[in-house]
Amino acid sequence: MDLLQKINAATSFIQSSCSEQPLIGVVLGSGLGGFTEEMIVEHSINYSDIPHFPVSTVEGHSGKMLIGRMAGKLIVVLSGRFHYYEGYTTSEVVFPIRVMQKMGIKHLLISNAAGGTNTGFKVGDLMVIKDHISFAIVNPLIGKNIDELGIRFPDMSEPYSKKLIEKAHQIAKNEGFELKEGVYFGVTGPSFETRAEYKLIHQFGADAVGMSTVQEVIIAVHAGMQIFAISVITDIGIREEENTISHKDVLDAANASAPKLTSLLKTMIATMELAS
Repeated sequence: MDLLQKINAATSFIQSSCSEQPLIGVVLGSGLGGFTEEMIVEHSINYSDIPHFPVSTVEGHSGKMLIGRMAGKLIVVLSGRFHYYEGYTTSEVVFPIRVMQKMGIKHLLISNAAGGTNTGFKVGDLMVIKDHISFAIVNPLIGKNIDELGIRFPDMSEPYSKKLIEKAHQIAKNEGFELKEGVYFGVTGPSFETRAEYKLIHQFGADAVGMSTVQEVIIAVHAGMQIFAISVITDIGIREEENTISHKDVLDAANASAPKLTSLLKTMIATMELAS
């Protein structure tokens, strides 16, 4: 069975439960599952039940696709994502984004937990991703291009929608909290970066580093989606003082920032102008 057949099989299974077309997709990162408490869930589908879907193996990722309403709009939420470090191929990592594409998603909101390389950041900050550096990950478009899914050489000059970034800053201002903005550096993981790597990544021009998002964004651009992505800064590994990083620390920091992030995304969804 080729990739298109797998995408079609997964999409058909999902649409057998929900025939209405959603236009907004959301991908939730580590510890950010609380977002789903703000939506009216109409359909909850375990990844393990969807044909050809991978299954989340990381703590903090619930492993469900949720379809329902937020601010009156029908959205699809991936509560749990997939990572290259779990042993999945790049095609498997981005398969859910391809299924969202087939479902008709036009706007994709992505969240993640990331380590700060900008010393001006602090744990708990929210950083809007304005650009990314992808040299340290495997590009998911390597291989034969499927013209039905997108062009061979997609333009990456504006992977993150400037319009949505501007909207996010305005919402944060109205709600009385600060949003940072910066460049995200994608790595494979699963080991956290050494101090020397944090410093080098910062010298490359990045403000945060993480093990997800970049491959998803490349595929979403290939699919012609409008993308907004945001990181919760869960540690500042570039600092010289003795500090260690654990996955529990990441989850705790992400959970603490989840209410503010949820409020931002909810308002963004409420005010988005949708065109099918």
